[in-house]
Amino acid sequence: MKKIIVLLLSILLLVGCNNKEKESNILEEVLKENNYIIVDVRTKEEYDSSHVVGSINIPYDTIDENTDLDKSKTIIVYCRSGKRSSIASETLKKLGYNVLDLGAFDSINLDKE
Repeated sequence: MKKIIVLLLSILLLVGCNNKEKESNILEEVLKENNYIIVDVRTKEEYDSSHVVGSINIPYDTIDENTDLDKSKTIIVYCRSGKRSSIASETLKKLGYNVLDLGAFDSINLDKE
């Protein structure tokens, strides 16, 4: 039984690492194409305290009201922990946007101000 649990945990760790690697590769490609908009979906106060350079602030709970984003661009979203960006990502996808969810602000390896 212990061997099965160890094996399952090992598989889950490998899958998790592969997903992070895939997400990183996708982000690199999107940034290379230079056809994106970075959206910080946290509150204005959180955004004002620090944010990714070049990002705009649209709080996640108003994202569906801001449907004037360019649909020809990839929309990159992030928040503090990943929960709000996940909600915003799903909302934007339903509205027809191509979305990349970076998740938590602290884990993003982009320039911040």
